[in-house]
Amino acid sequence: MKSTADDDQTIDPYVPGHGDHSFDVDHYALELAYAVESNALSGRAVITATALGDLERFELDLYHLRVSKVTVDGAAAAKYTHHKNRLVVRPKTPIAEGSSFTVVVAYAGSPRPMPGLDGDAGWEELADGVIVASQPHGAPSWFPCNDRPSNKATYEIELTAPVGYVVVANGVLESQRRRAGSVVWRHAESSPMATYLATVQIGRYESVDDGGDVPIRTVFPAGTRSESVEAFGSQREMMELFVRLFGPYPFASYAAVVTEDELEIPLEAQGLSVFGANFMTRDWEHQRLVAHELSHQWFGNSLTLAHWRDIWLHEGFACYAEWLWSEESGGPTADEQAEEHWERLDQLPQDLVLGDPGPELMFDDRVYKRGALLLHALRQTVGDDPFFDLVRTWTKRYAGGSVTTEEFVAVAAEVCGADVGRLFDPWLRDTVLPELPARRD
Repeated sequence: MKSTADDDQTIDPYVPGHGDHSFDVDHYALELAYAVESNALSGRAVITATALGDLERFELDLYHLRVSKVTVDGAAAAKYTHHKNRLVVRPKTPIAEGSSFTVVVAYAGSPRPMPGLDGDAGWEELADGVIVASQPHGAPSWFPCNDRPSNKATYEIELTAPVGYVVVANGVLESQRRRAGSVVWRHAESSPMATYLATVQIGRYESVDDGGDVPIRTVFPAGTRSESVEAFGSQREMMELFVRLFGPYPFASYAAVVTEDELEIPLEAQGLSVFGANFMTRDWEHQRLVAHELSHQWFGNSLTLAHWRDIWLHEGFACYAEWLWSEESGGPTADEQAEEHWERLDQLPQDLVLGDPGPELMFDDRVYKRGALLLHALRQTVGDDPFFDLVRTWTKRYAGGSVTTEEFVAVAAEVCGADVGRLFDPWLRDTVLPELPARRD
């Protein structure tokens, strides 16, 4: 379901200079080849799009890589320029509003993470492989795209890598075939996906599949099977809990990729998550993040914010999922987690607006915890059954779409009663931390 937020033609101030609201991409077909030793990437992107107005020109995002050719509907573009991260294309004839058109971009170079207001993101070399973590602005580091989260598309990702390396990408692995010292890996993602969630992971990996109704695969460095299987052994139980509370799992499968390198935090992508080797433990601080990343498949990947100011819709829910898993697995209850984290937040500076934290604070831990506390306050106010009815209504109604805070508040009022709307403003718009309400009997 498309949100009314798609009508908003403003550029997102959290990621300035990204995205073009004059067209929507419907499908990306990426043909890539990568040399691990030299960090050399060559690509051909076939982009199918729809004009949202009459187009004499349009822009794609592409960072640091060199463009060698651009065609529009099979004809060479009348003119294209590539400056910094903007590829400006002028087709030979204007494209009429509502028309479908196809852009093909050939490009190559040595990819590297793209800088942004919140730091660097995107394609990154490991000691022996690659991770791609693009949230929120790193997708242009490896393919030309309309880099705004409200433009979700389907994908085909074909990547040729040297023999000995495994490639993991979004969607279903359709084929792998040998070609003269290399292997061609082809994945397809049929569910709509925001650009920042597109990924490839390259490494000397092995994997195990637990064979459940929703396949869960754990991918790990060669020789670490027992440690990896043990550390990620609760994912099936987490999946069962979240399906019960949040609704059906939204994609065909799920994978946890464990890199040989250590990573400070896990990395989110659609249908998979990426963890460092330091996460191969059963410590709660690591297990909570295994649950956190899995829950993002509902909150962030299926339901994706239309504007980055609404990041709490992703991180608040994912943090709350940690507390739900804590209670389910015999740890502190959600009530106890909420009380503890409220006390911690109360000791921190009260200068964050949850509903619009700004690019410098969008990944501040207070966004995560205050978002989770808002959800707990809502649950305390309305009771368990209405709260989880709301969550399941939310995930079903907007599955595969783009969402806003205003839409969530509206669904909450619809499911839980109009009076509940008064709860949101102090949590979302005020800097002072509200008190947690008493639990409804």
